[in-house]
Amino acid sequence: MTEVTIFQQLSDHADLLNTRAAGFKGAEISRGQVVMMMSPSGMHGLTATRIRQQLDPQVTANAPDHVVGLDIEVENPGIGVRRTPDIIVIAEDALETMDRPDPQGALLAVEVVSPSNPDNDYVGKLRDYPAMGIDRYLIVDPRDGTVHQHWNIKGHGDGATYANHTEHAFGESVALGNHFTLDTSVLKRYPQS
Repeated sequence: MTEVTIFQQLSDHADLLNTRAAGFKGAEISRGQVVMMMSPSGMHGLTATRIRQQLDPQVTANAPDHVVGLDIEVENPGIGVRRTPDIIVIAEDALETMDRPDPQGALLAVEVVSPSNPDNDYVGKLRDYPAMGIDRYLIVDPRDGTVHQHWNIKGHGDGATYANHTEHAFGESVALGNHFTLDTSVLKRYPQS
């Protein structure tokens, strides 16, 4: 069986789960596994909204052929991956399809870490996003008030990784390449239990 055939079979199962699983964000596919994510909390959504509010005018001004999308499923069947970034800055014409777009060349994916499954963002998506050709990946972690920026893809396909990484604390201004900046002073940490 080819990688694409396996992906298609998993995709059919994931689509079925998406129609029947209440309380879940949606089924993702990563390297031969279906990954189910719980629906995000209000605090998670607030963090994503505050980030998107900052990115919208910057994308309009600096990358007018791109848009800021929330929870858009993107996939690359050739490497067997379907993901749903919390936020993605992607070419508008990539979204003008009935299918899930290939994010190759997307400028940025942002994930807000959920307390229940941080490994999905720090391990799985950190592996999958460079392989999918997403230029820059930002992990926003309200658990400890940090932002991790990854960029500069080295390698191709399954062997692709981000060569560069910086860590920032909430309260700092984070330059996202030459075009965007994120003011993290408006972000809040999750309540400590």
